[in-house]
Amino acid sequence: MAEEMNQKDFAENLSSRDRSFKGTVIRKFPKRVVIEFERTIYIKKYERYSKKKTKLHARLPESMSKDINVGDYIEIRGCRPISKIVHFIVIGKSAKTKEDKK
Repeated sequence: MAEEMNQKDFAENLSSRDRSFKGTVIRKFPKRVVIEFERTIYIKKYERYSKKKTKLHARLPESMSKDINVGDYIEIRGCRPISKIVHFIVIGKSAKTKEDKK
């Protein structure tokens, strides 16, 4: 019973800091999600912009597990390293999809 309480408190007590990103959920696991978002980069040599996609892994709190599904547009924020690849935590759902936001 105490372990369950620690798991629930873990995500809520985790302080968020650093940068925040918004992206679409492309994979969902029991305790984490993978989001993908597009960004534009200026290439000085060709004087043009290029599109790049970035994938980030984020911790999914137990309280939001049922609300967030694949295809949702969510916001994540940086926190201390939780594991080798997870350095972000889910803050909340922004909109159903990226197009709904526009």
